[in-house]
Amino acid sequence: MPSTKKLLTAAAGSAGGDKLFVEDVFSPYIYDAAHGTSPIVNGINLADDGGMVWFKHRTAGYSNILFDTARGTSNHLVSNTTAGNATSIGLGSFNTNGFSFSGVNLNVNSASHVAWTFRKAPGFFDIVTYTGNGTSGRTVAHNLGSVPKIIIIKNLDNPNRWYFWITGFANNDYLYLNETFAKNNFGAFAYLTADPTSTTVTIASDTTVNGNNYNFVMYLFGDDAVFGEDGDEQICKMGSYTGNGTTPGVVVATGFEPQFVLVKPTTTTGPWSLIDNMRGWTADSAGDRWIEANTSGAEYTSAMMDLTATGFTTRGNFSSTNSNGQTYIYMAIRRPMKVPEAGTEVFQPLTYSGTGTFPNGTDPNSGVATRTISSSLGFDVDMSITKWRSGGSGTPSPSSSLMGRLRGIYNELFTYDSAAETQGSNTGPRFSTRASRAFDLHDYGVEQLNKSGQALVSYVFKRAPKFMDVVAYTGNGTAGRTVAHNLDVAPNLIIVKRRDSTANWQVYVSALGATKYLNLDLTDAAATASSRWNNTEPTSTVFTVAASGGVNNSGGTFIAYLFATLDGISKVGSYTGTGTGTTVNVDCGFSNGARFILIKRTDSSGDWFVYDSSRGINAGDSPYLLFNTTAQEVNTDYIDPLNAGFTVTTDAAVTGTLNVNNANYIFLAIA
Repeated sequence: MPSTKKLLTAAAGSAGGDKLFVEDVFSPYIYDAAHGTSPIVNGINLADDGGMVWFKHRTAGYSNILFDTARGTSNHLVSNTTAGNATSIGLGSFNTNGFSFSGVNLNVNSASHVAWTFRKAPGFFDIVTYTGNGTSGRTVAHNLGSVPKIIIIKNLDNPNRWYFWITGFANNDYLYLNETFAKNNFGAFAYLTADPTSTTVTIASDTTVNGNNYNFVMYLFGDDAVFGEDGDEQICKMGSYTGNGTTPGVVVATGFEPQFVLVKPTTTTGPWSLIDNMRGWTADSAGDRWIEANTSGAEYTSAMMDLTATGFTTRGNFSSTNSNGQTYIYMAIRRPMKVPEAGTEVFQPLTYSGTGTFPNGTDPNSGVATRTISSSLGFDVDMSITKWRSGGSGTPSPSSSLMGRLRGIYNELFTYDSAAETQGSNTGPRFSTRASRAFDLHDYGVEQLNKSGQALVSYVFKRAPKFMDVVAYTGNGTAGRTVAHNLDVAPNLIIVKRRDSTANWQVYVSALGATKYLNLDLTDAAATASSRWNNTEPTSTVFTVAASGGVNNSGGTFIAYLFATLDGISKVGSYTGTGTGTTVNVDCGFSNGARFILIKRTDSSGDWFVYDSSRGINAGDSPYLLFNTTAQEVNTDYIDPLNAGFTVTTDAAVTGTLNVNNANYIFLAIA
């Protein structure tokens, strides 16, 4: 590792250990009036390390409000005006795990808000305040520790525009954050009079950046690869691309999947669009939600760009992001990449009873009511599986539905069915994006997810390296096609479903190898064929599909769920049944037992059995559900608890289900 990177890595981790992750320095957080004035807990240490919080009302015309630790909680700026420092709105405090409110000014109108938090850290973000001297060539020192790739300067005392410079610009090129102008320059004159360095920014005498006796704030962003488990991962990327006006559009390779993108056209007028995955940024045309830094307008919705495992792809002839022949600049920030240390950080089984009512706030995406099932998960839900536990006369059949942020909350698939993706009978989303780290039902899901008197269970998952990932892709019909993922290890379990047409759920399990496959919606034994995984084992960066319509139909849209074995948290494995003589103790390497178990017989027909700790994994009868049918919950003594994992009982042998002598089974268990 070069000495400069070593210094950056050491400095970046000095306040919180030897390693620093994107979760430690950046957070998009959504909340609404139901949150009240309770602190926002996003895990970012602003009190000790400093940083900036950017607020925006999502559903009405309120300005973009910026606070930072250099100016304090009593002072704010507005990115969509030229106004200087203001004190009409206050923040409560910058905390070691987020921030607090002082009143309702940042939580108005009973609607949803977004708060983007940027923590100071070498290689990522720094804040500098200084007093101008009106002299060209004046140097301003900074602590970014690397050459800044974005520089934003605002005069605090005078109504001047927001100066913006990005890597790739000449020193006399500039944009204004509060305006839609194309890139401009002053000819021989420049706001910057020399290239920025890893320690200083050299500025001219203009009032916008260095007026004599005026006070200024400077925000600096970098993109050095000093983050992650090995201190070699990039969490921020700045660059440019040229639009092509088509769908699919321009493939922008950032080297990671973003959770936040700022984009602006530079060769024509256009807004500053801010997009993040918390508010609804999907892998296809379900509709992306963006806010403009240069206006006070409410959140907009359109299919702007698609997420990929390695960047994003623009869509259509959308002037803000993809007009043919126009140049755009962008800043992308990587999605969370920290390896979990406990199963509760990435998975929860939630049981609840349907009420038919939605009393807990309004979803900003549709304006309809929501019901909160859990308000304190501790993580943001990326995928959920919801199942009715019982049937009933005149009610819909019990079903397992899978929904995820990458596909959008509007779409669902049923694990017992080969049918294409659907929005259901009541068109609209089933889940809400009303608040971060919560699991909210949406009014459109009243019959499916909140039927009065119905008992349900929802399994909610967070994507995390070495545990679980979700990948959306479009097929090309070519055998040997590789699909990139961000699991960071070779997956042990892959579940693929075609979304746009009827097709069985295709399942790869490492215990069976890439020559075999299962169907999640069927009871069939494992089949041998090269037409699914192309006889190619997945790697830590890609999995391979053949030309089969179920995994790679040309032009078809697909979703893949990937799971891996992670010590103490998850286990994908196999066991052999012993029959009526003995139980089978399945050691998963856990210390407090499994909270979720999925089991399937592979050498003969068998259902996909599901157990969870919320419904009960007991010494005695434990209730199970089946993912491959609409059958209601059944109580039997097939599974018993075991600290290291779970025990398969002799009763499961008598019934010929989960412990048939010499039968082969695969399983997924989560601690």
